[in-house]
Amino acid sequence: MISSFLIALREGAEAALVVGIVLVYLDRTGRSRLARFVWSGVALAAALSLAAAIALERWQISEDGFEGLLMLLAAIFVVSMIVWMNRIARHLRKEIEQRVEAFAQKSEFAAGLGLGTFVFLMVLREGAELALILRAVELSAEGVAVWIGTGLGLALAIAVGFFFFEGTLKIPLGRFFAVTSAILMIVALQLALTGFHELSEAMWIPSGKREMAIVGPIVRNEYFFFVVILGAAALLILREWRSMKTAAAPQALNSAEERRIRWERRSQSRWMFTAAAVFVAVILTLTAEFVYGRVAAAAPEAQSVIAQNGIVRISTAGIGDGNLHFFQVAAGNTSLRFIVIRKPDGNWGTALDACMICGWAGYRQSGENVICRNCASAIYIPSIGQSGGCNPVTFPARVDGSDLLIDVSTLTDAARKVPQ
Repeated sequence: MISSFLIALREGAEAALVVGIVLVYLDRTGRSRLARFVWSGVALAAALSLAAAIALERWQISEDGFEGLLMLLAAIFVVSMIVWMNRIARHLRKEIEQRVEAFAQKSEFAAGLGLGTFVFLMVLREGAELALILRAVELSAEGVAVWIGTGLGLALAIAVGFFFFEGTLKIPLGRFFAVTSAILMIVALQLALTGFHELSEAMWIPSGKREMAIVGPIVRNEYFFFVVILGAAALLILREWRSMKTAAAPQALNSAEERRIRWERRSQSRWMFTAAAVFVAVILTLTAEFVYGRVAAAAPEAQSVIAQNGIVRISTAGIGDGNLHFFQVAAGNTSLRFIVIRKPDGNWGTALDACMICGWAGYRQSGENVICRNCASAIYIPSIGQSGGCNPVTFPARVDGSDLLIDVSTLTDAARKVPQ
């Protein structure tokens, strides 16, 4: 939610800034009659952006590799948005006013068409980026929370833009963009790491158990990045408060006394900032320990079964509840763990308690998903039985009356695919 709120606030504020500059300039130069063309461009861009968001929402991506590419693309857009605004922020008003003046010199219809097209393209750029980035964020977060955060961010951006240009809200735009840029870099990092994790899970790029164990629990747990973003925001706000406190020259009897007072205030501010940074670091450490602790919890207990004539027979009477059930069977000199689950379509999912990336780390169930205990990848239950990525290594089974029959030799063959 907080990521979508910040992205919507930043994108919305940039669009509101562009529209506000155009409207204020038209009003000050006596060309308010052209404002209707500006609002037409805004309305059309908003409609197309909403259509793009709906289209992306209905485009249900199910392949990990494509999800990873979308997240990497969204991370690139976030970074490019930050670079673009920081690069032109100082000259944005002048450049827009020059562009508006050039359009306004033409006939009213031509001027209106030019202004409307200009605003349409500027707002559409922000809207299209917002739709794409939010779709990527939604893939790794709760959809409802993403849209709530988006709505709040856009509402605040509109309010900020309105009150800023009305003159009732004094916001240093440089500081506003500096703070949001720093926080959005964290969002871009989260999207990039999640994208690489998805590509690794799809085996589009080489990966190993150790790398997945480090990155996976972090990118799959929203609490960690929630604390990171809140901590960064607290530090940035503290830094801005410190700069405002030390900016004003204190009154003193002479220059030496003034320098002493300034030094003492700067020293106090540095200590306060350092203490805040240490506090945030401690919170992050505890959060990381909590995140990894959940993944590294003890493996679920497995029921031991015995093979007769190389066949394991499991009664389906007690395992048809849609939950994950763990079993283990002796196969030669080793013991093999496997899972059985009744899928929503009524078919049975049978697989080893292992995958081709994270090895024998195993799984646990969380709601409608099966979670890898090494990298925290969420496996959609209906997909159990499909090969690839962090999906459990599958093997065939057959139903005989009220029993599920599993050939131990198929378990042994499947185990050869699992890295040790």
